[in-house]
Amino acid sequence: MDHEALAKQLIRALRGRRSQVALSRRLKCRSNVIYTWESGRRWPTAAVFFHLAERTGVDVAAGIAQFLGTLPPALEGRDFSQPATVALLLSHLREGTTLVELARRVGTNRVSLARWLKGEAEPRLPELLRVIDASSLRLLDFLAGFVPPDRLPEAREKWRVLEAQRKVAYSLPWSHAVMRVLETEAYRRLPQHQSGFIARRLGISDAEEAECLQALATSELIAKRRKRWVTTQVLTVDTRRNPGAGRALKQHWAGVALGRLPALEPRENDLFSYNLFNVSEKDWVRLRELHIAYYQELRRIINASEPAERVALVNVQLMRLDEPVVADPPR
Repeated sequence: MDHEALAKQLIRALRGRRSQVALSRRLKCRSNVIYTWESGRRWPTAAVFFHLAERTGVDVAAGIAQFLGTLPPALEGRDFSQPATVALLLSHLREGTTLVELARRVGTNRVSLARWLKGEAEPRLPELLRVIDASSLRLLDFLAGFVPPDRLPEAREKWRVLEAQRKVAYSLPWSHAVMRVLETEAYRRLPQHQSGFIARRLGISDAEEAECLQALATSELIAKRRKRWVTTQVLTVDTRRNPGAGRALKQHWAGVALGRLPALEPRENDLFSYNLFNVSEKDWVRLRELHIAYYQELRRIINASEPAERVALVNVQLMRLDEPVVADPPR
């Protein structure tokens, strides 16, 4: 996405029906600073942007908590309109990625990035959006914490596709595995689509294959080209916006893994591991952070991996066994 265009549109959407002058005054600025931001002549820093969002009625902490799934302890109770809090947010997003690699993805030099992470300098709004995009691959979900993405011309179509992907994923969990097969070199080498090829590759029924293909085509997530199906656009699908549906999907894929757990002779390259242990509360927090960093890095590797040769499933759990979940009593 064009992050400069997106920044201008985001400010305009936050302004709503207010005039530029009125909102500038609300920010206690003598000049029409909103005009300079919306025209791209100048940019607010990340902290000033969060202050703007707060002044227009956005609960910034709630929006970021929704984006991250939960607020990390370091960000709880913090004022996001302060540069130090922005630095903590960027440091959290950067976890598991080297400074050099993240700077490359953002398109900036590592010295500037290091200063942002230390709070010695502030990223401007377009730079903030680039960091979020590069570190999380979920910029659209970040935007959704501030304004409906369909109000942003630069994000509107991508948001529509993302929501369509989520809808299909919730109703037909195997659909995204079907999409991954369509992207493999093995499928692309077929002279034309062969019914049952995907089903055999994934170990599902031919009926499930056909149902998934139909739903994906109806949602315009795949299209027929030269007698084969191709994905039209693939974005990172995160289910935290719908916790109930997200839990159902996690249960589905955990069940798939359980059903394929080799009983006697595990395949050489498949890994099924567990570790049951005692740990201090302090180290529990460290393990939780490591777990999140591992998953984030895993997604980054997947996003950059070429060519597509394997369809794989990762299930990762980290839970406190000494705080068992108590089911609701029957009514």
